[in-house]
Amino acid sequence: MDIQINDHIFTKKTHPCGCNEFLVLRVGMDFKIQCTKCGREVMLPRVKIEKNIKKVKRGEEFL
Repeated sequence: MDIQINDHIFTKKTHPCGCNEFLVLRVGMDFKIQCTKCGREVMLPRVKIEKNIKKVKRGEEFL
């Protein structure tokens, strides 16, 4: 899956604050993502994130 820095990802599971949209800050074997509602940053393994992605938004278009 082609995910780049500054993409917005929408996940199947919501963050405890209730938001399911995250901003990608770092890409590699681990992803660093930031919740767009509360600003909390989370590091997760690539495998776990790729399983939970519903859709990806790059700029104004959805991939």
